[in-house]
Amino acid sequence: MHSPTQFQWDDLQYFLAVAHHGSTLAAGRALGVDQSTVQRRLSALERCIGQSLVQRQATGYRLTAFGHEMLPFAESVESAALAFERQIATLAGETTGVIRMTCPEPIVHRITQTGMIDRFHAKYPALKLQFVMSDKYMDLRQGDADVALRSGDTDDGELVGRKIGDSIWAVYASKAYIAQHGQPERIEDLASHALVGFDDTMARHRLSQWLREVAPNAELASRSSSVLGLVFSVKAGLGVGALPMPLGDAEPDLVRMFGPVPELARIWRLLTTPELRRTPRVSAFFDFIVEEIDTLRPILTG
Repeated sequence: MHSPTQFQWDDLQYFLAVAHHGSTLAAGRALGVDQSTVQRRLSALERCIGQSLVQRQATGYRLTAFGHEMLPFAESVESAALAFERQIATLAGETTGVIRMTCPEPIVHRITQTGMIDRFHAKYPALKLQFVMSDKYMDLRQGDADVALRSGDTDDGELVGRKIGDSIWAVYASKAYIAQHGQPERIEDLASHALVGFDDTMARHRLSQWLREVAPNAELASRSSSVLGLVFSVKAGLGVGALPMPLGDAEPDLVRMFGPVPELARIWRLLTTPELRRTPRVSAFFDFIVEEIDTLRPILTG
């Protein structure tokens, strides 16, 4: 039997990032390193423990059976380390450390184009903002992230935050799709068109629920686990799909057919836990967002 050697604790973050994001490229983006660094550190971790944690497939990386078994233990180590770090910062009263913000991937691209991140780091040079990109809700109470830029349900009573703006969706199709299949005149007509939607991992998302109501018998021509996937599918002419208006309106090849759709509207909020809200680093980040709210709001609402 292989006797594992001691590994570096921080190598676990590369395993966790790949597990959460599904690829070394996305993991690298979230961690702020290049893809080769993620691959190298993950390989080093696997060599040390003598077992494979992930396996590469055509669609990305999947956890091995051993990886699935070890994932909750790695997450526990990460949560404990972050709690330790937060407590040190709280007791010291220092505005230092890392702030991990979870939000959908398209939002990250739009935020970085405004210079907001550079202004934040210039104002707080001892703080580093790290993105945890996901369309799924990360659990702030379990330490998956420190703050969330989120639209929809807020876990009222358990999270605290500030409203940034409104999440507004409309229904789009590509010009090529309309030329070939025509344009639906009413919401009721969607049932007779090819539709684009989320896969089963996003079954609780309001878009999935709305499609089940307006077109319960329709089969989806394309399923995705992310909003960005929805955008690409509609642009490719695979079908008609509801998209956030800031993203749909920005695509010259797309035509807005209906919208805004009231059933899909939600509020964008910046959220955190009550305990983290009192820490100097998160408090500083909230103060910065308030100062930049006029820059951030159009990114989210169009």
